Amino acid sequence: MYWLAKHYLRLRGWRIEGAFPEDPKFLAIGAPHTSNFDFVVFLGVLGHFGKRARYIGKNSLFWGPLGWLMRKLGGIPVRRDRPEGLVEQTTAAFAAADEMILVVAPEGTRSKGTRWKSGFYRIASAARVPIVPASVNGVDRVATIGPPIWASGDVPADMDRLRAFYRGVEGIHPGNETPVRLAEEDAAE
Repeated sequence: MYWLAKHYLRLRGWRIEGAFPEDPKFLAIGAPHTSNFDFVVFLGVLGHFGKRARYIGKNSLFWGPLGWLMRKLGGIPVRRDRPEGLVEQTTAAFAAADEMILVVAPEGTRSKGTRWKSGFYRIASAARVPIVPASVNGVDRVATIGPPIWASGDVPADMDRLRAFYRGVEGIHPGNETPVRLAEEDAAE
């Protein structure tokens, strides 16, 4: 599946820029998340680098005839209405693994929202793994992997670095992008 997605992206004129870090464990964030096609881009990027990853998806994606495929592709089903324990479970998964890439869409939806969900930041902090920003620029057909960012605990400063990376990136459905901001930043002001 990764191989197929990799070649499909190439045939459709997509480019991949940047590289994954040498770290054996990291949390990659993919944004803007404005389309179901973002998942194909995610698989193609992983295929390009010869990597496998885990990802978190809403539990409804894991039901029915495609549920087995979603799990086979590294999916971890979560209930959005019961997020408690997610950070602890994910941190434990990082601790138990010698190598692990976890991909998270911090917007949490393909629709325009008011701010990102902070789970990715809390997971990276607790698991002591870097955050690797990745963008899906639908207008230019470019998927870009950015440099790793370690959660310092200074949320506004770390988010400024992420805002700088995502500045000017438009998703596959421009206008559905959620601002790169966490609720914790509002509380800090």
